[in-house]
Amino acid sequence: MYKIMTPGPTQVPENVRMARSLACTNPDLDENFVSFYKETCELISSLLHTKNETLILSGEGILGLEAACASLTEPGDKVLVLDNGIYGRGFADFVTMYGGCPEIFHADELHALPADELAAFLKEHHDYAYATVVHCDTPSGVLNDIHRICPLLKEYGILTVVDSVSGMFGEDVRVDDAGIDILCGGSQKAVSAPPGLTFLTVSDDAKQKMKKRKTPIASFYANLSVFEGYYEKKWFPYTMPISDIYGLRAAFDNIAADKELLSRHARIGEATRAALIDVGLSLHLKDGYSNTVTVFDVPKETTADAILTTMRDKHGIMLAGSFDDLAGKVIRIGHMGANANIADMTVTMTALSDTLTSLGVPLTADLGLSFMQHLKE
Repeated sequence: MYKIMTPGPTQVPENVRMARSLACTNPDLDENFVSFYKETCELISSLLHTKNETLILSGEGILGLEAACASLTEPGDKVLVLDNGIYGRGFADFVTMYGGCPEIFHADELHALPADELAAFLKEHHDYAYATVVHCDTPSGVLNDIHRICPLLKEYGILTVVDSVSGMFGEDVRVDDAGIDILCGGSQKAVSAPPGLTFLTVSDDAKQKMKKRKTPIASFYANLSVFEGYYEKKWFPYTMPISDIYGLRAAFDNIAADKELLSRHARIGEATRAALIDVGLSLHLKDGYSNTVTVFDVPKETTADAILTTMRDKHGIMLAGSFDDLAGKVIRIGHMGANANIADMTVTMTALSDTLTSLGVPLTADLGLSFMQHLKE
């Protein structure tokens, strides 16, 4: 078995795996499960600091992004897509798929999205049904300040859809403070459950937009409105993946009990970035660093494939490359959720130091030792 130090899926704690092995009831007929589902949704809402309803959907995190766009987009709707990364501009595909007209606000992909520039843009351009923003754009690791960006959009009555699949629970997310209308998360990142579930918080404003549509939502599975009144009716629109939800609940119980979750992510993120710089490697970003994933440029002496293969075959550790226009150019270290622990990160950094040295990359110090030193500061 490999140690999975990727930016999702992450390692899964034993109690989460065991929860998924519990005996199954019939989730369509057992009212106790309907209550369990609702209580789990309420726990998620509380951890994300919102009074908005949470829904858990049967599908990987991408389903949540598509469901948000499917449910909000009517043919001809103008939608503002905030783009400073691969996932950021990817929202335009979902908007187009459901008949909307995406307009892209481009920003430098090596920096966090500039809120001041967005504010100036919105003064002249604000006739949008909703806007999309990525909290942590995982392919590059860039972190956008949703607590500044979303209130700017709400000033103009623009609904907000936020992808925080790779951000939440490694970075602070306060849905109500930010004015987020639909927040999308996934089970396999900092939540540290297996892939297969997405969950969304949905505001009353978003629900009103769905109710006042002039055209029906062009999907069933990606239609958030089909869950309306599920608890009162004791009825789900489709059979819930009960074992996955048992595991998800255990993962959120872990999060609720972890009082140092965000501070630990911050310590590890900062120490990882500092150690990479110490030994002479180049962080990919100029600013906007996430505490869930660190991304560095592949040194000229080697290749991404060589680094990933050596880490996997010699050390039993999985890191990740990237894709699209970053394919072969960067290496990503995932330190989110269950991965965000000092023991596993020390082993990973020590192994990465050995790997790079064996591939002819000159380092000025040992990555593992540098990482540990920065943890003490």
